[in-house]
Amino acid sequence: MDYNLLNEQLKALTADVDDVISNLANASALLYGALDNINWAGFYILKNDKLVLGPFQGKPACTKIEIGRGVCGTAVSLDEIQRVADVHSFKGHIACDSASLSEIVIPLHKHGEIFGVLDIDSPILNRFTAEDEQGIALLARSIEAMLEKLS
Repeated sequence: MDYNLLNEQLKALTADVDDVISNLANASALLYGALDNINWAGFYILKNDKLVLGPFQGKPACTKIEIGRGVCGTAVSLDEIQRVADVHSFKGHIACDSASLSEIVIPLHKHGEIFGVLDIDSPILNRFTAEDEQGIALLARSIEAMLEKLS
């Protein structure tokens, strides 16, 4: 996967759009269409100390996640990327879709505070490599730049 090209496509999609939800919706569609072997790509947004489902592509998902619960909640509580090779071995995993076997979650920031997370699931064990992590983190930084611009 050419993450630099994908990042340029993401920046072009969001460059002249002044709505966060529209940009997150297009970002999730771009990721869902570009990444192989995934079954969910989207966002959870931090509201009232809970992660609330935002724009996504894939099957219906959990609508609220407590901080510290599951892969997404853990990413927020630790403020660290979570790359999980086998979600069934992750303590406290929340199974929104039983077909998901691996996951990567990247915290997103706005003005230095956690805004939410970018969450991508796969029906394949150990789908996400260190290269994927670096590439998806690059995309997350562009999403954060968009969030800063629209504040």
